[in-house]
Amino acid sequence: MFYRLKILNSALLIIFMFSAPNIFGQLAPKYSNEFLSLGIGARNLGMGNSTVSSSKDVTAIYWNPASLAEIDKKFDIGLMHSEYFAGIAKYDFIGINYKIDLKSSIALSMIRFGVDDIPNTLDLFDSYGNIHYDRISSFSASDYAFIGSYSRKVFVEGLSIGANVKLIRRKAGDFAGAWGFGFDVAAKYNYKNWKFGVNIKDITSTFNAWQYNQSQLRDIFIITGNTVPQNGLELTLPKILLGTAYLFNIKDKVSIMPEICLPITTDGKRNTLIKSNAISIDPSMGLEIGYVNLVFIRAGVNNFQTITDIDGEEHFSCQPNIGVGLKYKWFSVDYAFTNIGNQGVSLYSHVFSLGISFDTKKKESASRY
Repeated sequence: MFYRLKILNSALLIIFMFSAPNIFGQLAPKYSNEFLSLGIGARNLGMGNSTVSSSKDVTAIYWNPASLAEIDKKFDIGLMHSEYFAGIAKYDFIGINYKIDLKSSIALSMIRFGVDDIPNTLDLFDSYGNIHYDRISSFSASDYAFIGSYSRKVFVEGLSIGANVKLIRRKAGDFAGAWGFGFDVAAKYNYKNWKFGVNIKDITSTFNAWQYNQSQLRDIFIITGNTVPQNGLELTLPKILLGTAYLFNIKDKVSIMPEICLPITTDGKRNTLIKSNAISIDPSMGLEIGYVNLVFIRAGVNNFQTITDIDGEEHFSCQPNIGVGLKYKWFSVDYAFTNIGNQGVSLYSHVFSLGISFDTKKKESASRY
């Protein structure tokens, strides 16, 4: 009985850890590298992830790297921390943008999503069925993205372009790990008070090359009747983000900016508002109201879905989000009340972001936009 219990604990642990990659039989599965779809920055999350055309700080690395060229400070630094699932999972971002000249910028950033201190009970029982609590160790399941960005204003007035180079590292303790590599390309166009943005993520398909520790996995998977995972390649297919916004200025004190975003995935049918066998579209909408470029109130809605309950009845669901922000001279702080699912499934999370921007010469920006 102790032997069976040991096998069951080990099987449940390993199956849980590898349910996220889910690449045993698929080369390009849905939701590959999904930790890069959660969103960055409390301002952006508070607006329902609808900032493809309006993001203008270091978080543009994620939303639209073409916007980095519009940052008017020599250095722009951003930090974000959030926790999901009652603090079990932690999501962090750090980035810095450097303005090379009046037309171009470069940036570096890191994103981490991880679950730490996971108990490893593989050696809890000895060969005689005796429990040894001192054999329990812990490990982390973590995903990293290291991103280098470049942005430049081109010869067309109001137009800028940008690109990301991404290095992906995914690791589940000593059980498995993957290295990945990919590119994003983007463009931003400003016309009067209109803003238009497009960001094509993983334009050449981002790959993850997975390697598994066969010595620790083979026996457990064979005994439990599961397929032994093999080293292989996982592809993340392109995702297109389209966005447009319009800025209303009222007596130079109050600004109102609504924005609409259309994320288009190409990995097959998803449970989104618009879907087909080839692509799925998950619209989102956001609104930001600012006062004297100092205080900001934000709201957004996304994750439109049709959910079938236990009785077989279908219900329409969406995810509302709210947020606030404060910007004073070189310092900004943003807060969002949001989550990574719809309001009926996942717990809401508190997201905080900090921003620091400064010049080598003293000079203040006249406007956030």
